[in-house]
Amino acid sequence: MEAYQNPNLSPEARAADLLSRMTLREKIGQLTQRLYGFGIYHRQGQEVTFTEEFTAEVARYGGLGALYGLHRADPWSGKDFDTGLDGVLAPKVRNEVQKYVLEHSRLGIPVLFSSECPHGHQALDGYLLPVNLASGCSFAPELLAQAAQICGKQLAAMGVDLALVSMLDILRDPRWGRSEECFGEDPYLASQMAQALVQAIQSQGVDVVAKHLCAQGETTGGVNASAARIGLRELREIHLPPVKACVEAGVSGFMAAYNEIDGIYCHANRWLLTELLREEYGFQGFVMSDGVAIDQLDAVTGNRAASGALALNAGVDMGLWDTGFARLEEAIAQERTDEATVDNAVLRVLTLKFRRGLFEHPYVPENNHWQQYTPEQYPQVKTLAEHTPVLLKNSDCLPLPPMKVLGLTGPNADAIYNQLGDYTPPVRGGVTLRQGLEALLPEQGTSLCYHPGCGMFGAADIPAALEALRGCDTVIAAVGGTSSRFALAGEFDSNGAMKYQQDITMDCGENVDTATLRLPGEQLELLRRLKAAGKTVITVLIAGRPYEMAEIAQYSDAILCCFYPGPTGGEAIARLLLGLREPAGRLCVSLPDQAGQLPVYYNAKDSYRPMAYYDALQPQFSFGCGLSYTCFAYSLLSADSRQVAFSLTNTGARGGWAVPQLYLHRLQGVATSRIRQLCGFTKVWLEAGESKRLTIAIPAESLGQWDSAMRFRPVPGEIAWYLCDNGQEFLRGSFQL
Repeated sequence: MEAYQNPNLSPEARAADLLSRMTLREKIGQLTQRLYGFGIYHRQGQEVTFTEEFTAEVARYGGLGALYGLHRADPWSGKDFDTGLDGVLAPKVRNEVQKYVLEHSRLGIPVLFSSECPHGHQALDGYLLPVNLASGCSFAPELLAQAAQICGKQLAAMGVDLALVSMLDILRDPRWGRSEECFGEDPYLASQMAQALVQAIQSQGVDVVAKHLCAQGETTGGVNASAARIGLRELREIHLPPVKACVEAGVSGFMAAYNEIDGIYCHANRWLLTELLREEYGFQGFVMSDGVAIDQLDAVTGNRAASGALALNAGVDMGLWDTGFARLEEAIAQERTDEATVDNAVLRVLTLKFRRGLFEHPYVPENNHWQQYTPEQYPQVKTLAEHTPVLLKNSDCLPLPPMKVLGLTGPNADAIYNQLGDYTPPVRGGVTLRQGLEALLPEQGTSLCYHPGCGMFGAADIPAALEALRGCDTVIAAVGGTSSRFALAGEFDSNGAMKYQQDITMDCGENVDTATLRLPGEQLELLRRLKAAGKTVITVLIAGRPYEMAEIAQYSDAILCCFYPGPTGGEAIARLLLGLREPAGRLCVSLPDQAGQLPVYYNAKDSYRPMAYYDALQPQFSFGCGLSYTCFAYSLLSADSRQVAFSLTNTGARGGWAVPQLYLHRLQGVATSRIRQLCGFTKVWLEAGESKRLTIAIPAESLGQWDSAMRFRPVPGEIAWYLCDNGQEFLRGSFQL
């Protein structure tokens, strides 16, 4: 038995021994991830055959390091319930791929399987969650963790080794099409959610690759993959806290981002990927590239082999669909990099494979047990979905009182894919708002009158909708946007994103950026005409990004903001509207009244007056806003630099959720402070008349500043604190540090 075959040795020792036996070509094969996994097979009925491209790739490298997206299903991959992997085929084909790789690897090295999991597994019958922007509004990391654990269980049962999970991007410009992938605009909230997500999925034996590293949410003008024109202070204060939180949570991998930071592409940024991530943060895992991003470094190098070397030298360990890493032999011959650098990356990949036990247990049981992970069997996602809608306005019309007929209209009232977000597989099942109401209204003796009103884009038949809803005094208007690719006639890019084009049937998603933030099509006109007809208008905003809110608020008696709430979202929204559940969400991102106010994030610097336009006031709905069906009173117990203790009382007539949020503002320091910065929050249920004594701790990190030499240290001085909920300040004070 060779040393690497001895399971009693450590993964590190086994990896080092195996590395010493490998050729340079075999090593490079462990770092390439060039294949699109969904493209390596053809399915006819229950028969699956592999492509020549797959067998040739294995032959070229004497094995395979990792295979991306074998289970992926969506319009880009072209896989659905007829052509993709479902039922027993999913683990069976996975095992057949593993068997082929092992049999054609001189040293018997197994392959890693990586798969997209941005809001649940992007596979047929995947357990899907609300998008991150919705989950951020829950202010409930523990609920996200409970639902994400089910994702982890399903991924493990399907034989997925690496879950590629969006969680690092901070939303600083809502014109960005990938807004839905962010946990919001605040680094502390995003860090708490990301940490919970990593721990939940990895607790089930699946390694997480957190993406994207770093500052992709900054953007230039909201354009995808554009430059982050920021300095080191903004990077450290806003964009790096979730990265550090993931390292502390034990994340296994990171995916580098497409964008540049101050002129340096993230994939070529040695300071970011090596000096900061490994040397300062102590990260021990591996770094993966984003799709074809290494090849995009040609914009700097003008040479594909040089691009591969540049990324490797910076700290990228594994490619994705690129050809740059496939030319590392050429790069070594040209002395652009060396074999020792290749060895360092290969060691990380091999160590992961040994740690996962793939050499001893390369296969998974071939059954359809993974399909049992449904919202019916595992309702954790239903609970999470109920905490994501945010009640923004309520002119005493919610919860809905008993009535004879309730009206429902709008393009998002009965469209399941419009509540799921981008990176979504084909689904069977799910509950739209119309279906949710139809299931619950008969219990209240109310009938539902539905008319679509208008499409998402294009022509509308608003007069017909008004006529159909003539007998309804109250109308729910389900408006918003869509990231659905399922009615799409547009083209995809080589990384699966939409190509920049006009006249597509999406208004959100990767590469679907916008200049206006107005509701698409004739939806505003629908709201206006409903209001002009004297209806009580309940606007349910189902979207993947913030919209301009001034006109929406003008035409609405109540507004429920629901960022894509997932497959059970329609049921969750219906229960909330009918008062069967209590509003629990708070905005994780500020909503502009008009796009010209941007940026509207709440935590601007105090060196100027943000949004100080003579023709535009502060936005109506900022970070932390969210109404309840009851009301609360706060009383201070004590406060110092360690914590704020207070008493919270439900003074209303029904139980409800309170989300106390603690913000700090430094009055004295060594650099400009932020107007306010979240440093802690909690979420608590109180029955009518109930009181609770609560404490929110102040993290030590919230008391420090980066000085002029970019050293982080506690700085003496006065710090003000504010205890808020629903955008209102209930308690305030200050302390000396």
